[in-house]
Amino acid sequence: MGTTDVGGRFRWLATALLGAIAVGGAVDLALDRPATFWSVHVLFEVSLLTLSLGAVAYLWLGWRDVGRKLEQTRDELAARGAERDVWCARAEKLLRGLGEEIDHQLREWGLTPVERETALLLLKGYGHKEIAALQQKSERTVRQHAVAVYRKSGLSGRAELSAFFLEDLLLPVDGV
Repeated sequence: MGTTDVGGRFRWLATALLGAIAVGGAVDLALDRPATFWSVHVLFEVSLLTLSLGAVAYLWLGWRDVGRKLEQTRDELAARGAERDVWCARAEKLLRGLGEEIDHQLREWGLTPVERETALLLLKGYGHKEIAALQQKSERTVRQHAVAVYRKSGLSGRAELSAFFLEDLLLPVDGV
């Protein structure tokens, strides 16, 4: 059951409940046949009747506003998705080329396939524990692969590995 189904059911249940309270109050007031409308009993029932009808109106207006905001949010999300898709399409060729160049460099360093995979996961920002889980290896084995990557590349650690590939990617547009 989706959240809109639950929300719709709740909306109708709350409306029915408050409507039943209003109708019950009106029927009770009519059955009482008060001699005057200024008695405490009549004022109390009229207050309940007004309160329940006011609550129905308030809830429906709120739900209408929330529905509009939800639709607006969905439109904005679709626009961001379209924007992301355009960016991805523009960047795909460059990213593919970058990936090929990174793989070429890892091969130049003489890394084994597992060491290359470990190096790529380190570049993506994964920690040793996460890499171990992804590769279904022990954390100690992953650390050994990472040490082999650093030794074969001549780099001192993860920061230098990342800088080797990514340092020049984030240059300012104006060349400052």
